[in-house]
Amino acid sequence: MITLSILSEEDRKKILQASFRILEETGVQIDHPEIFQKLCEAGCRGDEEKSRVFFPRAVVEEKVKLCPSKALFADRQGGLFTAVPGGTCVFFTGNALNFTKGKETHPILETDFAMFCRVVEAMPFIQGVVGTNLSEYPPEAKDFVGFRVMMENTRKHLRPCIYTPQGAAIIVDMAQAYLAEMGQDLRSRPIVSTGYTIVSPLRWTKEGLEVYRRTAGYGMPATINSECISGATSPVTLAGTLVLANAEALSGIVINQILEPGRPCIYNLGFSHVMDMKTAEPTTGAPENGLIAAAGAAFARDLNFPSAAWTCSDSACVDSQSAYERTLVGLVQLLGGANIIWGAGNLEFTRAISLEQAVIDNEIIGAAQRVKRGIEVNEETLAVELIQEMKSQANYLSSDFTLKHFRKELASFNLVNRHRRSAWEKRGSKSLEEAAREQVEKILQKPQPEPTDRGALEKVRSIEKKWLEKVRR
Repeated sequence: MITLSILSEEDRKKILQASFRILEETGVQIDHPEIFQKLCEAGCRGDEEKSRVFFPRAVVEEKVKLCPSKALFADRQGGLFTAVPGGTCVFFTGNALNFTKGKETHPILETDFAMFCRVVEAMPFIQGVVGTNLSEYPPEAKDFVGFRVMMENTRKHLRPCIYTPQGAAIIVDMAQAYLAEMGQDLRSRPIVSTGYTIVSPLRWTKEGLEVYRRTAGYGMPATINSECISGATSPVTLAGTLVLANAEALSGIVINQILEPGRPCIYNLGFSHVMDMKTAEPTTGAPENGLIAAAGAAFARDLNFPSAAWTCSDSACVDSQSAYERTLVGLVQLLGGANIIWGAGNLEFTRAISLEQAVIDNEIIGAAQRVKRGIEVNEETLAVELIQEMKSQANYLSSDFTLKHFRKELASFNLVNRHRRSAWEKRGSKSLEEAAREQVEKILQKPQPEPTDRGALEKVRSIEKKWLEKVRR
């Protein structure tokens, strides 16, 4: 496999040393009294008046060793994916506020998200679905209602977007109830994962820490997100941003290992952004986003953690900009070694999701994965005997060798045009966006298969109903 090197080993050591210095000398604001106390008991120094905790390097290194080097992710089709440093990569969707079709957008409705999940279910290169904002529901219900919508419309791994600590606990109950009905449990079959983001610079909120606390004890993978904005919430230099982001992620890993020793953690600097100095907007499609994420994946390998990232576009619609930005950034992240990359279907600085973009992203991901796989060289693939047999005959197309190897060697796609103009015109002269729209319509026209786990899904619905009634009182 191909791996892109962004920083030298010496440069990574310099950044890591600087991060340890920030943790020990500057510290992190901890807005959760119970976790503040646990950190102090674990050997950190606390300033109770300022709610600030200072992390000695020895404590950080001790807790880092407790974190397993792999994290298991399951789906509901019997599939398992193990994220390991330097290992293979999978792609998830991303959360958002709006649903975009063409150049029109509106707040996401439950029906919109259900359609999105159904379309992603048919995409072979997208392995996980991320929850999103459902505009009809109050904040106290958005996360667990969204989880139920995902459960009913896709069998892929689920990463709900958490809005409240209570919502996170309800989702754990839903997943446990579902799995119990199937004769399984969350620890052995983690069909759902969670995570939260530190507020840059260097502040863990009570809500975020409570999410980690209330999801601890189940062996669920937890993503530790730093979402710095270079030039706004972190230094404008990428090296400075990496120092800060690395310190933030390490503090979250320490906290999670105190709450649940041995909990699988995903080290994530790849949600960081850079500030566009012309528009004062944080970007997601800039080349620097790819560089930060790839550097973060390298730090994760050094520290023996799985890693994550997020690829998106700043375009407001499905167009050439959205294609080139997510191809550039996503490929850098993938070749840099990130294990989980969010953002399939995202647009507009991650504010929107699009059915057509998800379908196009599936093909971009397939192409990028083929590049990552590289070129296999062995006695058979060198094909010396075949070349000698063919001599000057251009007849490789009819050989058994081609039939045996072409499916593995050559990527195949459904949307991109590989026909001559005359054939393309006969097929309707469709642009990539039009072809994607047509594929979306075909997917949504198909009737949904009858679920084989109806009883288990009913358990999920009954928990949702109980909590919705409480929220709406």
